[in-house]
Amino acid sequence: MTLLSTLLYILFVLAAIVLIVVILLQEGKGGGFSDALGTAGQQTFGVKAAGIHKFTMAVAIIFFGSALGIHLINKSAGTGDPGLSLNGPSAPAE
Repeated sequence: MTLLSTLLYILFVLAAIVLIVVILLQEGKGGGFSDALGTAGQQTFGVKAAGIHKFTMAVAIIFFGSALGIHLINKSAGTGDPGLSLNGPSAPAE
């Protein structure tokens, strides 16, 4: 595994963890946990969260970009299980 591939895997995992946390912190459109807490929930989690939406989009772009980079590196390196080919079983060589 190359250094670039290793760095992309690390970036991918970190972006996935951050994305999970950020999505769980976002305010719902209604009827969710913040409504169950009433006004105390709105004061705690904040009514306006425009910055968190931009941050979520940036992390999502990093996540998908690193996933695409990992795919391209693994595809060009030819690392893959030949038993998982989508072309079906090959004819035995005679």
